[in-house]
Amino acid sequence: MHRFFVEKNQIQGNCITITGGDVNHIRNVLRMKERDELVISAGDNKEYTCRVEEITPEQVTAVVTDVQEKGVELPSKIYLFQGLPKGDKMELIIQKAVELGVYEIIPVATKRCVVKLDAKKEAAKLRRWQLISESAAKQSGRMAVPEIAGVMSFSEALAYARSLDVRLIPYERETDMKKTKEIVNHIVPGESIGIFIGPEGGFAEEEIGQAMENDVVPITLGKRILRTETAGFTVLSILMFSLEQEERKQDSGSISG
Repeated sequence: MHRFFVEKNQIQGNCITITGGDVNHIRNVLRMKERDELVISAGDNKEYTCRVEEITPEQVTAVVTDVQEKGVELPSKIYLFQGLPKGDKMELIIQKAVELGVYEIIPVATKRCVVKLDAKKEAAKLRRWQLISESAAKQSGRMAVPEIAGVMSFSEALAYARSLDVRLIPYERETDMKKTKEIVNHIVPGESIGIFIGPEGGFAEEEIGQAMENDVVPITLGKRILRTETAGFTVLSILMFSLEQEERKQDSGSISG
């Protein structure tokens, strides 16, 4: 069943209105008709099964036939601070990070970034990246579309992350795997998490120092040096497994108690 995303204010009682580019997709690409079924999410961890009531060139009106609490989203909001990579790697990073449950992706211009975006290029890239995020969210059954923030400097990214509960930065010179495991195991579901990933070439020494001064904790991902796109996937996978495992333990405890 096809999935679409709306804002909460587009849900009025038992009726949901779809507007924007999705209208053309429904009418002219999918060629849906009245009484066809679709699934709608509004970022509230609910899945609305709907029946198409009316299709016009401006909007699609759907009637809710069923509502389910899906519990698909991770219990913690994970912010991926990604150093700008070369070529189209950012598109792959966004797609897979969304599938793995990331909450927001913040592109970061670090010292060793080769890519330089002017305002016009950045605006075009952000539109493209947001569409990729939405497509990946639909494909993976997410309840919300992760936001792709505007490009930040490393200092701006550190300031943006200051309010998060946990801040981690994989670093090739960090070797204490026991410490890394302890850090991950002590993250409580519900805590917000920031992950800083360097571009090709990694972070400069002064950036690591600056991160540590801002209470961002270096961790290791093992003995091998990972590519920028692999490092983010690795951390997200570890956190996804740990958080959902811990959440299940908590749920089991509350039921048995």
